[in-house]
Amino acid sequence: MLADEDRLVDEARALGLTLAARGWMVATAESCTGGAIARALSETAGSSAWLDRGFVTYSNDAKREVLGVGARTLERHGAVSEPTAREMATGALAASRAHLALSVTGIAGPGGAVPGKPVGTVCFGWALAAAPGAAPAVLTETLHLPGNRVEVRLAAARHAVGQALRMVREMVPNPSASAKS
Repeated sequence: MLADEDRLVDEARALGLTLAARGWMVATAESCTGGAIARALSETAGSSAWLDRGFVTYSNDAKREVLGVGARTLERHGAVSEPTAREMATGALAASRAHLALSVTGIAGPGGAVPGKPVGTVCFGWALAAAPGAAPAVLTETLHLPGNRVEVRLAAARHAVGQALRMVREMVPNPSASAKS
């Protein structure tokens, strides 16, 4: 597991340095990963240049109160859903000075599975600040990750960071054009 954790920290450092080169910051909104992404992002000295803040919103109340996830969203789709991941990411973006926010909500196990959402179901959200006053660009995704609780959480953190890195590198050719003010 140590090699996988090292890879997560390496990927988080790459994301951080890429963000810092653009003068951007990131915020995290984590449920099933319990702060693992924010921890990985803060492992590198000087990470305050790219890590604005992290929210660990494990309960539905925290998702509503801290990130503004709608009660109706949680009732209709559940905590583990792309609509919830979307609202977590946009809520983290709105509650921070970040240009990019990523969110993770899922069922790491061993319990918690519900019909249609087995253990290992993880939903992700990435919100990228657009021009001032414009709605952020948001991407969501659901994966079914294999493994035990530790493996699912680590794989989820790595995926969230890896996709964020790709998003920043590939989807934003001119960072100054959409900088958050």
